[in-house]
Amino acid sequence: MTETAGPPASPVPTVDLARWRAGGLGTRRETAAAVDAALRATGFLLVTGHGIDADLRDRVRATARAFFALPAAEKQPYATEVGGRGWLGPGAEANGAAEGTATPPDMKESLSFASEEPTGNPAVDAEWFLPNIWPHQVPALRTDVQDLLAALRALSDLLLTLLAEALGAGPDHFTRHTAHPTWGFNINWYPGTRTVGEAAPGQYRIGPHTDFGTVTVLDRQRGKGGLQIWTDPADGGTGWQDAPYVPGSLTVNAGDLLARWTGGRWRSGRHRVLPPPSDAPAEELMSLVYFYECDPGTRVGTLADSHTYLRGQLAAINAQGTA
Repeated sequence: MTETAGPPASPVPTVDLARWRAGGLGTRRETAAAVDAALRATGFLLVTGHGIDADLRDRVRATARAFFALPAAEKQPYATEVGGRGWLGPGAEANGAAEGTATPPDMKESLSFASEEPTGNPAVDAEWFLPNIWPHQVPALRTDVQDLLAALRALSDLLLTLLAEALGAGPDHFTRHTAHPTWGFNINWYPGTRTVGEAAPGQYRIGPHTDFGTVTVLDRQRGKGGLQIWTDPADGGTGWQDAPYVPGSLTVNAGDLLARWTGGRWRSGRHRVLPPPSDAPAEELMSLVYFYECDPGTRVGTLADSHTYLRGQLAAINAQGTA
């Protein structure tokens, strides 16, 4: 009797961080090997056992949704440009431009926050550590987002410790450069076709791109117009495919700085978010996206200054030039 082969193993493993932290040497080595293989193949992981409260994430979504539902005139005072703090309205970003591809603007709105605790260096603080903007219409957002940000930063440093182990380096290989890091946090709202209309040719909720920093931590919702990741056919991949989804997990991907930091051993995870599905016009999704970076001025691979690179990439995806 011929046995039927099962489905191929996913190139995106699910890593239980609680098991890794509590495990013995064998468990930790097994986890590190799985992480290394995934970052070589796709640049993506799913993580469970992360300890970030689901109720907190739900509250952030509910409050942010109340803001996005406001009339445009009430949101306009909070308008900002890419890399700023505030509201990124329709047409503000075109992420495909980071790859040098001319694409229509992304079909989303975002509330954008970033690092704000001053370093004491006026020039650095004026560029990277400005105060965040908190809409007065949704006062609960500030406390909930700040609580979530504290948890996401701690998780990101934990992930970098795991990644150092996967690389065979000392535990502080990355985190010794995150004493006073920059980061960005976007609450991305992806409305349905009833709000934004049908997609133009080559238009996505977020166009194809890689992220710019070290690790990105994403809390996403399952949907037809959801996340896709790229696996390179030249390396046995299948091109674009729907990202795996495990309820309660967080999606983690390597960014450009991490890829450069490892001399190209690990991939910067290429991804996109599909346009609103025409057969589900009411579908709307909301993602919570934390982009972790490193201390300003860190030398990363051949980059003399990590943040000169970051600023250039942020400028590239700014679809409007000015808010």
